[in-house]
This record gives sequence, C-alpha cells and structure tokens, in this order.
Amino acid sequence: MPNFTMGTGFLLMGFSNNWELQILLAFFFLLIYLVALIGNLLIFILISLDENLHSPMYFFLKNLSFLDFCFISTTLPKSIKNSLSHSHSISFMECVLQLFLVIFFAASELFLLTMMSYDRYVAICQPLHYEVIMTRGTCVKMAAVSWFSGGFFGVLLSTTTSNLPFCSSKEIHQFFCDVPSLLSLSCSDVHIAVDVTLATAVALGSLCFISIAFSYAPIVLTVLKIPTTEDRSKVFSTCVPHLIVLIIFLTTSFIVYLKPPQKQSDSILDLLLSIFYTVVPPPLNPLIYSLRNKDIKNSLKKLIAWKCFS
Repeated sequence: MPNFTMGTGFLLMGFSNNWELQILLAFFFLLIYLVALIGNLLIFILISLDENLHSPMYFFLKNLSFLDFCFISTTLPKSIKNSLSHSHSISFMECVLQLFLVIFFAASELFLLTMMSYDRYVAICQPLHYEVIMTRGTCVKMAAVSWFSGGFFGVLLSTTTSNLPFCSSKEIHQFFCDVPSLLSLSCSDVHIAVDVTLATAVALGSLCFISIAFSYAPIVLTVLKIPTTEDRSKVFSTCVPHLIVLIIFLTTSFIVYLKPPQKQSDSILDLLLSIFYTVVPPPLNPLIYSLRNKDIKNSLKKLIAWKCFS
C-alpha cells in the first residue's frame, strides 16, 4: 500500500477534547516543564561551577540533569504548542526525529542510573577502594557507554519504525511520536526488525533493573548497620524515592511497549502511562538526587551570595 504520511505527516493527540480543559492542562504541563527546566539546569550549572562538586557522584548527577532536561524538552514543548495553537500536526521527519530523541534520552537515562547505582554501591560498601575504582577516566567511560547505548537503540528503533509502510490514517493516539503508536498506524502486521530491537531493549532494560537491585541490596544491608538513626534516614530518603521513580519509569514504559499494537488503542490509558515515564521523572529527579543534598544547597548559597555581593 502507498505511504501517505511521508508528505503529509501525522496528527498528534491533544491532552483533552474539551478546549477549556485542554488549555488548562497545557498550562499545567508548562508549569511542570518549567520546574524540570529550572531544576535540572540549576543543578548542571552548580556542579559545573563548584570545584567541591567535581566528584564521581556529582559527575553522574550532572549527566542525569542534562539528560532529564533534554528528555522532557523532546516531548512537552511541541505538545503544549500544538494545544495552544489548535494545531496537532507534526511532519514525518519531525516525528522520526522526535522518536529517535525519546528513545535516545530514555535509554541513556536508564543506563546512566545503572552506572550511578554501582557508584553508590562502591562508595557505601567499599569506601576504602572508592577512589581507586571510580577514577575520572572510569566515570567518563561509564557515562560514554550510557550515551552511546541510548543513541544506538535510538537509531535502530527510529530507522526500523520509519521504514514501515503507513496507511492513510494519520492520527497518532499519543501526544508525541513513539514506537507503539506508529506500529498501530502501519499497514503491515509484520515488523520483525522492530520486534527484535524492542525485545533486545526490554531485555537490557530488565538487566539494568536487576543490576540496580543487586547494587542497592548490599547498600541497604550496610546502611542498616549504621548506629545512628539520622544517618540511616539520610541514605534511605534518597534510595527509596529513587527506586520508586525508577519502578514507575520501567513499569509504565514496559506496559506501553510490550502491549500488542492495536488499530484502536485505549488513548487515555496510553496517554496516562506515557506521562509517567516521560513527564514525571525529569522534575522529580532534581528533588530526589540534588536539591535536598547538603552540598548542593551550600553551593547554591555560595552562588547566590556571589551574585548579590559581586
């Protein structure tokens, strides 16, 4: 069947069919975007400027903040703009680029979180060997592997999905371009290359989660041995929210991507699930990892004092 979408593009789904509610939701998501934008950029700047924060843990946090900023900027601004302008169109090439960036940043973040869990494991369970194991060169290589892996899956999934034949239907039941929504528009029921790539990605995602669990298990056992309740609560206050956000991210994304593509999908359910793995983590990660961190707070105070008295 002919490909009708190469020239005409697609139509993205809005937040609501009701105009007033759509405007309200658009401004709500704009507020979320601004919180994520300010929080992550602030952390990135603080870690870049403060030499006291040039350690492996903050190096990974800096990468995570940049990833979160890029991740949420890939989906929300376009959707908010479409909602406010009564336009829901996206060109074919824009859709492919958005698909690549979503996979790229999401996969890179998952791999980076895995690297960060190993960093915390070494810091808490093997503190005497920490400086020997987590050298600057090692950290750079770990971050590079995360970025490269995300880019690899982004290229594979965007290429294999965009090469599918699409029918005359242009309406994507999602507020951004993702693989399941595009598969539901394909004229072909056979997409082996996409299925194999998705299966590999899901397997590696599961392996990342298992690795994170194995890293945190000894961390929890070590923390339980700390005599003071205050010190234990400090570690748990970071670990528990991190695991909750990670579980939400993986669970919702796995449900969306493992569900068989349907021509008439449950748009509201897919929309809610996708929000949990694309919109929720970026504004929450700065609160979990950094803005409650004593070193980050001290660095922020020094920056404010320098701006006020310079």
